[in-house]
Amino acid sequence: MFRLRAEMNSFYNAFDHERLSNWEASGDFRTPFQMDRDRVLHTPAFRRMQSKTQVFWSGEYDFYRTRLTHSLEVAQIGRSICHWLKQDSELLRDDHFIDPELVEVICLSHDLGHPPFGHAGERSLNFLMKDYGGFEGNAQTLRLLTERIFSVKRSGMDPTRAFLDGVLKYKTLWSELNKQGEAPENHFIYDSQAAYLDWAIGGNDFPVEYTPGDERDKFKSIECQVMDWADDTAYSLNDLADSVRAGFLSIHRIEQWAEKTGNSCGEGSPLGDLIKAIRGNRVEPFAGKRIGKYIQSARLVEDTNCMSALTNRYRYRLEVDADIRAESEVFKKLAFQVVFLSPELKQLEHKGNFMLERLWEVLKTRYIDGLSIGGQNFQILPKDDAEEIEAQDDVNERARLVCDFLAGMTDSSAVRLYKRLFIPDFGSIGDLVG
Repeated sequence: MFRLRAEMNSFYNAFDHERLSNWEASGDFRTPFQMDRDRVLHTPAFRRMQSKTQVFWSGEYDFYRTRLTHSLEVAQIGRSICHWLKQDSELLRDDHFIDPELVEVICLSHDLGHPPFGHAGERSLNFLMKDYGGFEGNAQTLRLLTERIFSVKRSGMDPTRAFLDGVLKYKTLWSELNKQGEAPENHFIYDSQAAYLDWAIGGNDFPVEYTPGDERDKFKSIECQVMDWADDTAYSLNDLADSVRAGFLSIHRIEQWAEKTGNSCGEGSPLGDLIKAIRGNRVEPFAGKRIGKYIQSARLVEDTNCMSALTNRYRYRLEVDADIRAESEVFKKLAFQVVFLSPELKQLEHKGNFMLERLWEVLKTRYIDGLSIGGQNFQILPKDDAEEIEAQDDVNERARLVCDFLAGMTDSSAVRLYKRLFIPDFGSIGDLVG
């Protein structure tokens, strides 16, 4: 039956529906992309995002967005963009359209690989893994989907090609950016993932003009582009609302920033509208109305490239109205420079970095280097994790598995483990470590 449902949309073909294992469902009532979505929704990795930092540390206040609520909002925006494009674009029709459920699962999954303590945690793990191939949130998402997401089997979820390619925001290997021993800061996938990248693009070679880094990373499927704009929309608007409610964004601070950066706060300007919303205590409605504008600013245009003859996912490019794109950039810079760089948040980021470094030091000594601690072989990790790590002969693979453990922790579970290991009067033998 799923074949019939899938064939009702001529936008996708067998190449898009193929899974890593070549497995095909028999008699399932769902489409392949619905199966992708359902598998992600029922994983521990998805649930853990409820306790991972988006902007403010999870658990501080009930109304702040976490990685989970952010991902849900991105998914809603992504689906709405699909519906808007189907209605607006002459290139689409009732039997030829961008699948909103495929975009939904891509959006729900786009932050699966992010570690505790937000982007600061991501930077910390990348620094700690600099001798072992680095760490990147998007690369970790790919690792979860292909190798780790079902912990009992220690295997991936066997994604469809369209889904796997949709989460590939970056298509450059770590070693391609590792120039003269200077490890890249972000925007890469792990060298061990080269085979997945090759499979995603059907074994095609990148044209010479798609040089590693920014140029190659611009080469995205249409679903990935929709997810990217949905993420930007949520990030530039909903994170602003959290920042206002948390007291980090006040009218005075916005006006100061606008004067310093040369942005207008006049009536009818983006910052002027934000200030008016703050005065009227209507920041959430302000963000909601803007989200609608951002969705309807998207347009579909045809494209020709090395993949466009193989799949419709590369036959089209998403264009966003220049004035809306510019407004989004203003809001993102405002949030970044006034909120994310504030001493209050940087102090918390330092604390998270400190805890991750201390945990890494202990786990590296015990499990990566295989050394005793104080003359004793303490069993610090859960039995299954420890046995899997200790079974690896390759030091890089041991380091990657230790990194998996740390990246999979929530803010609260990382704090609890830190306290159990380093705070003398915390913890008991009845506590859960994870």
